[in-house]
Amino acid sequence: MSEPRMSEELKRMKTEYEPLLPIERKLIWWTFGSGVVLLALFVFISRAVS
Repeated sequence: MSEPRMSEELKRMKTEYEPLLPIERKLIWWTFGSGVVLLALFVFISRAVS
């Protein structure tokens, strides 16, 4: 059996949809949430200091 070609693999990867795992969703939301909280905290600190 021959090895699959790169172009065939890329086409297959583009057409297949893999849903996110629950842990991946949690990590995305935790990262987004902590980024928003840190941004608000840094804005508050920078305004309080100046």
